Amino acid sequence: MPVNPKRQPLGSRLPEFPWDTIADVKANAAAHPDGIIDLSVGTPVDEVAPSIQLALVEHAAEPGYPQTMGTPELREAIVGAMARRFSVTGLDERSVLPVIGTKEAIAWLPTLLGLAGQKVIIPELAYPTYEVGALLAGAEPVRSDTPVEGAALVFINSPSNPSGKVLSAEEMREWVAFSRDTGAIIASDECYLGLPWSAEPVSILDPRVCGEDMTNLLALHSLSKTSNLASYRAGWIAGDTDLVQELLFVRKHSGLMVPGPVQHAMRAALIDDAHEKLQASTYAARRAKLLKALLDSGFAVDHSEAGLYLWSRREGMDARETLDWLAERGILAAPGDFYGPAGAGHVRIGLTATDERIDVAVARLSV
Repeated sequence: MPVNPKRQPLGSRLPEFPWDTIADVKANAAAHPDGIIDLSVGTPVDEVAPSIQLALVEHAAEPGYPQTMGTPELREAIVGAMARRFSVTGLDERSVLPVIGTKEAIAWLPTLLGLAGQKVIIPELAYPTYEVGALLAGAEPVRSDTPVEGAALVFINSPSNPSGKVLSAEEMREWVAFSRDTGAIIASDECYLGLPWSAEPVSILDPRVCGEDMTNLLALHSLSKTSNLASYRAGWIAGDTDLVQELLFVRKHSGLMVPGPVQHAMRAALIDDAHEKLQASTYAARRAKLLKALLDSGFAVDHSEAGLYLWSRREGMDARETLDWLAERGILAAPGDFYGPAGAGHVRIGLTATDERIDVAVARLSV
């Protein structure tokens, strides 16, 4: 078969998929007599609230194409939830946009913004998709927790995945000032904003951070974590109206639209804060148990002020050695080097297992 010598597969730009590199460790953990406890990913295990399920089912028969911009009711619900839950005022229905999960939005953001050949700042400890998004766009990813000259886009993440570190309002304001001085777009990944433990995370769109000016500021939010909607692929972008409308224009051309029944489910999740608070309390209880067990078994836990993970390390071990230590006990975590060289001494341990499996993990750690 002839081969096109000019074709350069997009996959050739990308690093190895991180979880593929720990297949052998996962197999070791799965060999435990009582089975594996997988704490390596942030996927929810608790059921979706009945009101959300009902909204999905009630609209399952809709045959037409959904609106890329989202229904007016969904956009109104996003604006309302941002104000109630995160103290973000000043949004309207033109400054919010539903997306097919925030991983998709992050991965394609540099491409949709037309940033080929430009610098994209990602944190020293970074969710891998920030780098992937830059590479897909043909942009240059630069790891830095401080401003870099010539950057066109900056990804920030508070609370952080993987470390759970929370940026203060003052630290967020420094990034806003950088944007004001340079014109760089700030994309703030706020997927864990609804899971605070020992610090108060703030949105880049909070008036305490940006005043009343959202120019060049975007916040990315997800219903995967506190509403258990990971399988629904339900998220949104909010912020600078001109940028949101630019993204909407390109997404309309590209067919990037949230399915209609999911839009109705999103609205149901956004107008009901009770289920979200209940889920956060469930994670708080699991976190308390797991944190104590880790500390009692010789781990140190750094940051972890918010979010779904405990950023953990063992004295004298690097991430892969600690991964093996846990796998011997049938527990699978994510090595910190998934998130950049700065994570080489840590592992990310998730709170995403049932109460029963968290209790088993605690027992195994104590042996």
